[in-house]
Amino acid sequence: MFSLNDTMRYHLCPLRTDMRKGINSLIGVVKEQMGRDVRNGDVFIFITRVRDNN
Repeated sequence: MFSLNDTMRYHLCPLRTDMRKGINSLIGVVKEQMGRDVRNGDVFIFITRVRDNN
């Protein structure tokens, strides 16, 4: 079962991400752009475009 809790570390990707990418491409973003390891149980959050109040 998939579960999120307050003991997990959450990381927001600082760049726009094409959400059509496959899992292998997203892993590459985490490793190359964020400098993180996807195997440590952290949660990675991606956004597809800038969100603002306009």
